Amino acid sequence: MKLHLTQAAGNQLITGYEDTWIEVNTVRYEQSLIVMPNHLIEHWTGADFDALSEADFEVIAGLAPEVVLLGTGNTHRFIHPRLAAPLTARGISIECMNTAAACRTYNILMAEGRHVAAALML
Repeated sequence: MKLHLTQAAGNQLITGYEDTWIEVNTVRYEQSLIVMPNHLIEHWTGADFDALSEADFEVIAGLAPEVVLLGTGNTHRFIHPRLAAPLTARGISIECMNTAAACRTYNILMAEGRHVAAALML
């Protein structure tokens, strides 16, 4: 799926997504990653949903976003609240959705100037 947005103003823009890759500013990545407007972490350790740990969310919390979009792959899944503890302790909200929805939502929030983090799993 190609995603379209008229401008990214120098930010990290998700330009495409398929089951096995995510494209950011036309560069294709084939692993789980974290995308923020001004930052990209190419090798996020949350590669497998069932193996997610609090440490994976500590990495995100350290980036201090206002909201986290967790793309859980092809299937919409929810994390256990204890995993989100590093985020909630800092007042950072988290929304779980499938990865395609997280990519679309990230682009909208980023275009609005929000300090959003998309933690995307393939």
